[in-house]
Formats: sequence, structure tokens, C-alpha cells
Amino acid sequence: MNPLQTPIEYLKGIGPSRGELLRKELNIHRYGDLMNLFPNRYIDRTRYYKINELQGTTAEVQIIGKIIHMKTVEFGKNQKRLVATFTDETGQMDLTWFQGVKWIRESLKLNEVYVIFGKTSNYGSQYSMAHPEMELLAEHKASLRSAMQPVYPSTEKLTQRGITNRVVNKAMQQLFIETKAQFIETLPSNILDNLKLISKNEAMFNIHFPKSQELLAKAQFRLKFEELFFIQLQLITKNLIRKHKIKGHPFDKVGTNFTDFYNNHLPFELTNAQKRVIKEIRNDMGSNAQMNRLLQGDVGSGKTIVALMCMLLAKDNGFQSCLMAPTEILANQHFIGLTELAKDLNINIKILTGSSKTAERKIIHEQLENGTLDIIIGTHALLEDKVKFHNLGLAVIDEQHRFGVEQRSKLWKKNEIPPHILVMTATPIPRTLAMSLYGDLDISVIDELPPGRKPIQTVHRFDSNRLKVWKFLKDEIAKGRQVYIVYPLINESSTQDYKDLMDGYESISRDFPLPNYSISIVHGQMKPAEKEAEMQRFVAGKTNIMVATTVIEVGVNVPNASVMVIESAERFGLSQLHQLRGRVGRGADQSYCILMTGFKLSNDSKTRLETMCKTNDGFEIAEVDLKLRGPGDILGTQQSGILNLQIADLVKDRDILMVAREYAIKLLKEDASMEKPEYQKLREIFIEMSAKKNIWNYIS
Repeated sequence: MNPLQTPIEYLKGIGPSRGELLRKELNIHRYGDLMNLFPNRYIDRTRYYKINELQGTTAEVQIIGKIIHMKTVEFGKNQKRLVATFTDETGQMDLTWFQGVKWIRESLKLNEVYVIFGKTSNYGSQYSMAHPEMELLAEHKASLRSAMQPVYPSTEKLTQRGITNRVVNKAMQQLFIETKAQFIETLPSNILDNLKLISKNEAMFNIHFPKSQELLAKAQFRLKFEELFFIQLQLITKNLIRKHKIKGHPFDKVGTNFTDFYNNHLPFELTNAQKRVIKEIRNDMGSNAQMNRLLQGDVGSGKTIVALMCMLLAKDNGFQSCLMAPTEILANQHFIGLTELAKDLNINIKILTGSSKTAERKIIHEQLENGTLDIIIGTHALLEDKVKFHNLGLAVIDEQHRFGVEQRSKLWKKNEIPPHILVMTATPIPRTLAMSLYGDLDISVIDELPPGRKPIQTVHRFDSNRLKVWKFLKDEIAKGRQVYIVYPLINESSTQDYKDLMDGYESISRDFPLPNYSISIVHGQMKPAEKEAEMQRFVAGKTNIMVATTVIEVGVNVPNASVMVIESAERFGLSQLHQLRGRVGRGADQSYCILMTGFKLSNDSKTRLETMCKTNDGFEIAEVDLKLRGPGDILGTQQSGILNLQIADLVKDRDILMVAREYAIKLLKEDASMEKPEYQKLREIFIEMSAKKNIWNYIS
């Protein structure tokens, strides 16, 4: 038996009660689980570093040098920090303190030799250390010091019950003695050589008992690469298998519908990004495999016209298409948009939603079955058993994260050969996340806006500026424009001072009185028909102001609306702010987004507001969001489980992820079934891994 499969209570120094605790608190059941509990930081008292030797690891270091300059810097409201310039003979770095500034400044001596100890952070080649431990060299020499110590993840309960870091450390040493620390090499020699990676044995030893900073950095790189490489191997294999096994309809003809529309009816010149994406999709649909592509494009980047051109290709090849949207509002908007685009073509387009009348449904069902209906747009209503297609060739799914897997699979089953799938989203997903989550989908990105669109100007205003903001709204309305004002909540919450929609509506009604102004209101507790009627009044220009909750986040298209005011903007997440802002800027006029907040803001809120004011680029915003919230929150709990990484971090290790993906693609192109002798071990691990979830049980 593999010693790493031994239950944890058999390890000397652990026993049944400690074993039970480790199981509950850290999910450590066997020797192998403990072996893969990686330290989250290190205390390095083994040596003294020169400033020019610092590396970007998570270790703490000590340096000998002098403070040559100190200054107090003001930031935020009445906040100060102390910044000292610390030098040795090789360079200089900053030391910073955010608390106890006055006392620390008085106690520090200029030009005296100190030993500093702490965690460094770097911006490019400039290093800094916050709140370092400081000791004069003479005092330091008189004290006792121990070597480089790993610090392991823990919980309050473990510490209370006496399982301290020291106990875990001792258990780890015992584990290495009992298992003789012999690990099977999991990576093929060509990858080890190309990337100059250290061996599995060396990496495992130096992650737990690093002999030096340099070896620690090498061990971390090796193990992070390995984890990400196996995940990418799994995702890409899944994609390849699907392409080989799941046959699709080959759309090999570019016929009159596509060419007539392209040559004579395009409302505007396609952007280069749109042309590139259409080409990628045409290549997919022209092969014998089923297309499974994710189309990402910011709000207003022109995904709909790309979808229509793909549907025209389907018609040219004798197939029907469907477009499924998560809400009736969005389905209606797609229907209006596509009907307008295709008005000069001989194409039958219909819409099917929960509100469709029985007589209409009957006609739609008949036309779908006899093949005279070319394109159907709808909501979940398309998934009903009654809806049968003559020959569905392409399914476009908008905002797919709002549909469950089972719902999507119902569409597949409407045909013997599954249709090509195009998933569209206006929620930009950071590249690193997209590669880890949708690695089994091919990804296309529309990363430029159609010409003539002016970037939306975004500003942050405090509540005390409200009168000026209202004056600005009145000026815009006088020019014939319309305005959205969005609130985070419907009813007042007793514990939080959220701006309440109803209060807001009343005060806006006072400030913008009839008959000069007229106001619509939309929120989640209204009946669909009421909501639709209010929306339509605004769309038709009968009202100047739309007061709403985030119901309008997705899919309302009013080109005449040029201002979006977001109340209590600090209460919204970045992606939500970005989606809301995308409701304006759809016409040729300059549009504005005004973020209203109180003065009390957390650091994260400040970062979110600054990011919104600085950029309109959804992908840049998504990257900041990922840094602030981490992958788990962005994906929601149901999906974050796939990314419970043990050592790699999707935000910090994106470069390693890129390398891992590149090597996985290269290996599978060269030997998709990993049959070569040098990939034998890789193949064994891969087969075991695919059967179960946790990678680390197999790659130790």
C-alpha cells in the first residue's frame, strides 16, 4: 500500500483525538493530505539579506542597514503614515507605518545600524516593508534566533485544542521520516528540462523545510505549475474529446442570405474584432464537430449582429436557429433588434415567451415543426416539450450563467445531432478565470466598440453635491435626453441606511414636478405586465426619468437615455456597476454615469469607485474585481468549488497559468492519448484524477 494512503491518526504524535480534529477542521484524512498542507508563509531567521537580493516570495526576511530619512505622508481623511528610507550598501527600500506614527518616529534613530524583519512587497524593482520588527544590531546580536520556519494554515479550534504551528511542524517532520520522503515524479522530463524545474522530491522537501529563499521560490514555482498544468490538461482534453466524439452539422455553404446581408444591409461597418470573431465561428461551424464557443463582449460591443450573421449561415445551410435569453425584457429586446436588422431579408423570425398567446403559440409550434420558421427567440419557454424543431442547427444562449446545465441540455435533445452552441455574455470574465472555468469552451472576444460611440464619462459625487447633480440632470432633460436613477434596495432595511427606492421616488417627484417632468418606476416586486408597461413608457420617451432597482441591469436599450445616476454606489459590486453603466452610451450623444455616495467609504469601495471613473474597459474592471473578491465570490459558491487550489492563486499566478496552459496544449497536440513511454506516469495520474476530483491525492 502507498504509505501516503495511511489514515492520519497512525502518525506518531497525532493519535485518534487529534486525527479527528484534523479531519473536521482541515479536511486531513490521510498522510497524503497532511503532506499537501502547504505553508502560507515562512519566518526566515537563517540569514541576512541584502536589498538587491530580495525576491517576490511570501517569506519574511531580515536585513541590516540604516534609516537615512523619514517623512510623514497624509492620505485619506485625517490619516497619516510614516515612510522611512532604509539603505544598505546594495540599495534602498521604504519602511512604512500606518499606526503609532508619532511614537515610532520619536523612537527611531537616524544613521544607526538596525536589523529589520518582516514581509516585503514589491512594485517592479522597488521593495517596501510595512510595520517591520526593528532591533538595534547590538541588541540583536545578544538575542537567540532560530532557523527558517514554515507557518501552516490553521483554525481557532485547532489552536485552542493545542494543535499549534509547532505541533504541525513536528508532525510534518515525522511524516517525512516515516514515508522516507520518496515521491514519484509526475511531470515528463522534457517539461522539467525546458522549464528548468526542480524534481518532485526536492520541491516537496523545500516547500516544507526550505534551505534557502532561492530553493523555496523554485519549489513554489514547480508545485504551482504542476497544479495548474493538470487542471488545464483536464479541461483541454474534455474539449478535444467533445470535438472528436460529438459530431455537428457542417455548415460548409456561405449562401445568399449571409452575403446579401453582408454586402447590402449592414447598418454599419463591422469592427475588426467582429470580423475576427465571425471568422472563428465560421471555421467552427464549417468543421464536422459541434461548435461550443463562448462569445465575450462588453455591453454595446455588437454581439447581436454577430449572432444574426451566424443564424443567416445556418439558414443558408438549411437549418433553423434559436436564441434563448434569461428574461422576457431581454428576449423582447433581441426580437426587436433582430427584426429591425433583418427587415429587408426574406426571413421568418418569431418570439416565444411565457406571455405569448395560445393562438400565437399554435402557429409558432407548427412553423417550427414544418421548417418554415427560420429563427425563434425566446425565454425558458423554448425548453418546453411541446416545442419541436424541424432541424435546429444553431442555439445562441445569452448570459448563460443564468441558465442551469439541465436546462441547456434540454435544447441539445431537440435534435438527433446536437446544434452548434454559441454562448454570449456581456459580463467580462478575467482571462485567467475564463481559462480555468471555460477551458473546455473555445473563447472569442469582441474587444472594440463600434465606431461613433463616445466613451461614457464617469464621475464620483458625494451626497452633499446633490443640488449640482440635479441641476445637471435638468439641463440634460432640457436637451431632450432621458435619465436613469438606480437604487440598491426596494424597502428600507432596519439595520442599514440604504437609500430607499420609495423615499427616493418621492423626493425626486418633488424636485422634478409634473407637468414639466414625468417619472417611471420599476422594481422587482411589480407584476411583469406593470413592469413592462412602465418600461415601454420610458422607451417611447413619454417619461424623462426612470427610477429603478437593478432590474434594469441587463438588457434595456434606450439610445436616448444619456445619464445613469447610481445611488449608494458603494453598495454595488464592480461588475454590477459596470453593467448598469452600460445602459447608457447607446446613442450618438455624450453619456454620463454619476456614482453617488456618502463620505464613509471602505478601502475596497474607494478602489471600486476609482476603477469605474478611470476605465470603461470591462476586462480591466473584471481583473480588479477578481483581485478584490477572489475567484470564489465572482463565480458564486456553486462554481467556486472547482477552484479550491492548494498552492496556486489565480490572481497572483496568472503568468504560471499561461505557461501551464501552453505546455498542456503542446503536449496534447503531440500525443493526445499520452501513449508515449515518457508520458506513462502522467497518463496514470490523469486517468485516476479524471475519475475523482482532488488532484493532489494523485500527484503526490
